[in-house]
Amino acid sequence: MIRDLSETLQAILDDAGLEKSFPELAAAQVAFDRPSEQFAPTLTTVNLFLFDIRENTELRAKEPIIERRNGEALIRRPPMRVDCSYLVTAWAAGSTGQKLVLEEHELLGQAMQVLARYPTIPEKFLQGSLKDQGLPLPMSVGGTNRGEMKDPADFWSALGNRLRPSLVVTVTLELQTSEPETATLVSTQRVRVGLRDARSQSGLAKNSVEEFFRVSGRVTDGKGKPLAGATVAAASGVSAVTDEEGRYALGGVPGGALGLEVRAGAQRKSFKIVIPAPAGKTYDLQLP
Repeated sequence: MIRDLSETLQAILDDAGLEKSFPELAAAQVAFDRPSEQFAPTLTTVNLFLFDIRENTELRAKEPIIERRNGEALIRRPPMRVDCSYLVTAWAAGSTGQKLVLEEHELLGQAMQVLARYPTIPEKFLQGSLKDQGLPLPMSVGGTNRGEMKDPADFWSALGNRLRPSLVVTVTLELQTSEPETATLVSTQRVRVGLRDARSQSGLAKNSVEEFFRVSGRVTDGKGKPLAGATVAAASGVSAVTDEEGRYALGGVPGGALGLEVRAGAQRKSFKIVIPAPAGKTYDLQLP
């Protein structure tokens, strides 16, 4: 994943469309080396050194993500949001003295201008696993990673080199920390209404209680494919139309045996269900 991020940043800086407006940047190579004193590229280079990886606690989420698929609930823990920070430096080749310094300033400025175009990284640049990231990838350019580089001179000393112009680019990734879990979708909801009675354990006066149910299921054809737009009508008078996944829901139906009729085009078929459904049973219906 982190390698994919590095290659994504390289794709932004290697974009063929940069040549006209940013010729120096377009001609430079992109590297990811530690810029120590021994780092001395022979070609003009923009170097992106990954120096910090940590969770972004401000974006931490607690609520699970639930996706309905094929009659089951797919439950995912929210992804960890991770900040990856790069130290960006420019290294000119073929010049000396003040000319070399100014060429590096120009190159660093162009890199900053190009990267700052994108508050979030566009899909066309995403590489490898980043193409499947569910959330946009925010990118900040020019600042420090929440104050991590408080003293640039000490930072460069730790790298084993002298202080030089640089900027920090931080991209926030999402990291899946667990496999999704599957669970059966709830198909029965019980609704009880009646007069209040504070002395009753249920809070309702026993002789006033009425009980209704909301049931849901799925309508499929003989090959198990969902039938969208089918009508499911109950003998009690309520009806529903299936969605694109073939799912329907009927509210306000009584408990016990209930007759259903499914209509899909010229097809009609009657069913009998029991509410609440016995253990291991569902309200799924299949037409021949």
